[in-house]
Amino acid sequence: MVICDPSYVTGQEKTKVIGRVIRAICIMDHPIPNTNNAQSIQIILPQKQMGRKTDIYISMVSSAHNVCRQGLYLAICSATVETNDPQAELKPAMDLIGETLDVFIQISEIHEPCNDSKAEGLFVTSSYDATSHFETAGDQILEMYEQIAGEKLVFNIQPSEEDEY
Repeated sequence: MVICDPSYVTGQEKTKVIGRVIRAICIMDHPIPNTNNAQSIQIILPQKQMGRKTDIYISMVSSAHNVCRQGLYLAICSATVETNDPQAELKPAMDLIGETLDVFIQISEIHEPCNDSKAEGLFVTSSYDATSHFETAGDQILEMYEQIAGEKLVFNIQPSEEDEY
């Protein structure tokens, strides 16, 4: 059995492209304005308010998380690509975070498996989507566990009397 992400099997007709996601990694010298100087924050710009089919996501972390030096902040803005101008789709998020010192933009394809996992013994996850809170990735892990193990993963296992000592 092999469990992998799509990057290990692209070009082998084991996945299909279902969309694209744009991510902007932004280095800033300030927290996101109007967030009470939060050292970390997640913001979701709702699709309906943005006139889109999908939400836009912003996640910001700081030196409090040991991911950058004191005084710097990292914001990741992401969205599912819906037009021929992906960078323009992130404009509401970029406007919200304020001035940046540097920005790194990447547009990635979103792959989902299309192979017969059980028959091949090859279990391929989907690519990360635009969400910043990993809910869909977590759900997928649980679904894949059930597919492989044949039962749901139980999180509420109580310790036995022997385990308590």
